[in-house]
Amino acid sequence: MDHTRTDWLKTALLALAATCLGAGLVLRLLGNGELASAVWTAGVVPVLIALCAEIVLSLRRGDVGLDVVAALSMGAALVFGETLAASVVAVMYSGGTFLESVAEGRARREMRDLLARVPRSATRHRNGGLQDVPLEAVVAGDRLLIRQGDVVPVDGTVVSEIAYLDASALTGEALPVRLGNGDEAMSGATNAGEAFDLVAARTAGESTYAGIIRLVEEAERSRAPMSRLADRWSLGFLALTVTLALAAWGATGDPIRAVAVLVVATPCPLILAVPVALVAGLSRAARYGVLIKGAAPLEAMAHIRTLIFDKTGTLTDGRPQIVAVDSLGGLHPDEILRLAAALEQGSKHPVAQALVQSALARGLRLPVPQAIRETPGEGVEGQVEGRAVLSGGTGFVAGRLGTDHTPRSALAAGAVLVAVAVDGIMAGHIVMADPLRAEARDVLAGLRQLGATRILLATGDREEVAHRVTEGLGLDAVRAGLTPDLKVALVQEERRNGPVMMVGDGVNDAPALAAADVGVAMGARGAAASAEAADVVLLVDRIDRIGSGLDIARQSRAIAVQSVVAGIGLSVLGMIAAAVGLLTPVEGALLQEVIDVAVILNALRALRIVPQMADRQEAETPMT
Repeated sequence: MDHTRTDWLKTALLALAATCLGAGLVLRLLGNGELASAVWTAGVVPVLIALCAEIVLSLRRGDVGLDVVAALSMGAALVFGETLAASVVAVMYSGGTFLESVAEGRARREMRDLLARVPRSATRHRNGGLQDVPLEAVVAGDRLLIRQGDVVPVDGTVVSEIAYLDASALTGEALPVRLGNGDEAMSGATNAGEAFDLVAARTAGESTYAGIIRLVEEAERSRAPMSRLADRWSLGFLALTVTLALAAWGATGDPIRAVAVLVVATPCPLILAVPVALVAGLSRAARYGVLIKGAAPLEAMAHIRTLIFDKTGTLTDGRPQIVAVDSLGGLHPDEILRLAAALEQGSKHPVAQALVQSALARGLRLPVPQAIRETPGEGVEGQVEGRAVLSGGTGFVAGRLGTDHTPRSALAAGAVLVAVAVDGIMAGHIVMADPLRAEARDVLAGLRQLGATRILLATGDREEVAHRVTEGLGLDAVRAGLTPDLKVALVQEERRNGPVMMVGDGVNDAPALAAADVGVAMGARGAAASAEAADVVLLVDRIDRIGSGLDIARQSRAIAVQSVVAGIGLSVLGMIAAAVGLLTPVEGALLQEVIDVAVILNALRALRIVPQMADRQEAETPMT
């Protein structure tokens, strides 16, 4: 249903009910009781009709909630002449639903801000000039101008010397990120510096920001198991309310006792607290760069005790870094790296891209290679400034040279050796390794403090590499050499002992992410397939945000439970007081509204949750 139209109707009903209540009180004070009663009735009937229509729609969906109690209390009050009580209930009920919509609107505000920032057009370089084109017209390979203050419209590669991007709306990073020539830029970030050029990597519909928008829309439509459980509990509460009202009427012969019991139970905080607290939790998590796809995954996160991590790109950085450059001839190590990186510009292999980024970071000028021929998974050959260059595995390069060159033996587990030949002669070796993330050890310790009882590594890499990289992390188990189906089997095995969270970033992780109770994808630069399969997407390339998400989920659910228990407990006490004659219908309605307001305000505390790792995250926000 259209939220704007629904909110307008709620506002109109509240205004009508409140106006009639006030006008009736004035008429009563002036001594015109009959007219006052008629005015109160006029304010109640539209609210009652709208409520009955909502109940019918809910019943068609198979939902039975405590709106029935509100209808019964207003109807009973009108039948037995308690028009003032009916008017108070109408005002309190319409006010409660209005307050609920305001609360949910506030909780969704940060998510709606994402939608409001979607760019509608882009500025494209074409035929030596600039032209503004609709966003849908941008295709991969287009060169775009991103002006200061513009939102990056598509994922792409920076082709200017420097760019400063503010990604705080997406990732929660407080400071702008500095990018250089060749770095990847995420759509949805804002240009916080001078204008720069960007080469589009994909269309807007396939870019990160569009995926985020789809996830937000799905999240807003979702319902948590706790919300469905609340509906089931509402049946029991409804039965208790009606039974207590009939018992009070039967024991005393006074129908007003029954009316008083009904109005105290109207509306039930159970149906207000849960969605407000969980939606607030979703919004708060998004503020920290943790996009949770709905209330159901949020609640599932609150129960997680077992976590399984992939290695590459998750516990490790996922981008090989140069450890050493060994020269076997007369070429300087920087020249070996420059020639190899220039050639590798023609390859999309992760090692090739890492070589290019490392060379650019050292300030090396990379010419455009010619006559490139790539052997997938083995190496690249071509011409760089008129020189024949080979780059790849030692076997590949030695085979092309027709030699029996033996690679050096002292190579640490997990390291990659790139051989480089120039003009038919072996020029040197570039040693690369995928390092453990700097924050990995602290993150795992923090997860233990948050209640994680079992943390495992699941990787397709060799066992000696897995053990070397994770040494000292205190993992409960390391499973190496796993294919995607074996990762799924591991997740299913661990699920026998409780809910499991799987964290990964590659295409091969997608099946395991889907099989877990909660799948978490490193969405900042992870594969699209893993992001689609996951329940949670990290919009910033930091695993400490996993702890933030878990902490926010647990606190949000705890706030929801607190609100429900307190609200229902107070309602039951009020019903008992009304049944024994301590509360009139009007007093009962006022008491219930106080309870409802307190419950909603308590649920909104989820918007102020600060996860345990938040201070550390803000302090460590990188500038590069």
